[in-house]
Amino acid sequence: MASTQTATALKEDFAAMLDESFKKNENIEGSVIRGSVIRVDDDFVLVDVGLKSEGRIALKEFGRGGRDVDLKSGDRVDVYVERYEDRDGLIILSRDKARREEAWNVLEEMATKNSRVEGIIFGRVKGGFTVDLNGAVAFLPGSQVDIRPVRDITPLMGSPQQFQILKMDRARGNIVVSRRAVLEETRAHERSKLMEDLKEGQVLDGVVKNITDYGAFVDLGGVDGLLHVTDISWKRVNHPTEALSVGQQVKVQVIRFNPETQRISLGMKQLEADPWEGVAAKYPNGAKYTGRVTNITDYGAFVELEPGVEGLVHVSEMSWTKKNIHPGKIVSTSQEVEVMVLDVDPEKRRISLGLKQCMDNPWTAFREKHTVGSIVEGEIKNITEFGLFVGVDGEIDGMVHLSDIAYDQEGEAALKNFTKGQIVKAKVLDVDVEKERISLGIKQLQEDPNAAAAIDLKKGQVVTCVVKQVVENGIEVTVNGSLQGFIKRNELAKERSEQRPDRFAVGEKVDARILTIDPKNHKLTLSIKAREVEEEKAAMAEFGSADSGASLGDILGAAMKAKSDDKKKTKKDEE
Repeated sequence: MASTQTATALKEDFAAMLDESFKKNENIEGSVIRGSVIRVDDDFVLVDVGLKSEGRIALKEFGRGGRDVDLKSGDRVDVYVERYEDRDGLIILSRDKARREEAWNVLEEMATKNSRVEGIIFGRVKGGFTVDLNGAVAFLPGSQVDIRPVRDITPLMGSPQQFQILKMDRARGNIVVSRRAVLEETRAHERSKLMEDLKEGQVLDGVVKNITDYGAFVDLGGVDGLLHVTDISWKRVNHPTEALSVGQQVKVQVIRFNPETQRISLGMKQLEADPWEGVAAKYPNGAKYTGRVTNITDYGAFVELEPGVEGLVHVSEMSWTKKNIHPGKIVSTSQEVEVMVLDVDPEKRRISLGLKQCMDNPWTAFREKHTVGSIVEGEIKNITEFGLFVGVDGEIDGMVHLSDIAYDQEGEAALKNFTKGQIVKAKVLDVDVEKERISLGIKQLQEDPNAAAAIDLKKGQVVTCVVKQVVENGIEVTVNGSLQGFIKRNELAKERSEQRPDRFAVGEKVDARILTIDPKNHKLTLSIKAREVEEEKAAMAEFGSADSGASLGDILGAAMKAKSDDKKKTKKDEE
């Protein structure tokens, strides 16, 4: 009986001890303990943690941030006990959870202190990337990778980076980190230091941050500067995108810096040699060069002679014959053209070029081919109130003035016999190359009917005129039947009261003295007043004497009577 009781007591003590052992081991679940690696297979690692059986852990759990596993037998590792044993009697262990538990504790402490953490970007997920924070996996949003958008993140992957923890949720296992926050904090420090040391003329490295129509903003490391389009290159840059792209590394010089506004003006071309140095000697006036049309405006075209050196071909220097035409109809952008240097102003950085000077001057060619007096034939291109425009060689015109159309017709009457498009012949009267004018005459193809009538006339001669027309400022007359003449109002009489055109009638004959003769047009200007003054002088000389006692009226009366008698006698003889 006693032995039975003793056996029962021993059995109960053993059961109690066993239960206590099981409870003790069950308390290990959910904790991190240290074990020893027994064996490494292809996919699993067998770990002894000092319990009744070993535990198996997937080999991949020992990898970090995409790196290869470096594990061998005997290595000591921390593992997380998920379950004391499974249905196969094995202990369920996890290396990932052990590392995560340890990392979470450290990260929570660092987050509380707002400290930076180090991690490795090892994967891509929707909207961002995954980061290994020494065992804990965090999410890095795409917008938090860098200050500027990064097209290729490959260079950042696999290497340690500094991050700032933005958010942690242990219950859900979420961690959000930012690399951008770290960079911005660093940039703020660099910006302060850069602004203290910044000086005009300083050469810096930068990154093109943004491009506009008028230039590009360059990040100098915490501070931006403006690179104006005119300071990108010595050669013409119509838009900054022709020379720059966002993200491009550039070397720039500080042109201007305003410490108060913190505005920085940058330049790239200032780091290159100025192509305008010695430009006057390089491009002398009158020399011809081949260039490329870079820009066309309403007033001309810009031609690049070399990178950074452009000249303007004004619209007036583009063609000998095409006037009032847009330059774009003569040349096109990127076209290679031959130009002549007309003027160089190094101070204003201006070169005046000529396009037409590299072509034959049609007026010079016409003058060499057609001498004055030669006859040409052409089409009437236009009829205006002052004459005819006749097309001659090439694209140039000659003008027949109204006065050179006909001998016997004037004004609009002379134009009525001609129509646009009509082919006519004309004589070359004059060629003015400088003024680009060719004077032609149609009436000169015939003999001048007035030439014979004017051949014996001389200046100062008194002739008999026939009044042709009375006008407000004088009278129009004819001499010798066909010659045209004119007597101005103040030349109609010696006495002012008699200087009235209305006292003359058409068809009336008057005597007048010739003042001028126009040999080309055979036209005369005459004066009755000059004739009367001369007759008075002659009368004084013939009938007057110092001691005769005759009055001026007596002398003039006698002279007039004598002249009247002479006229009557002449008329009687004619009858």
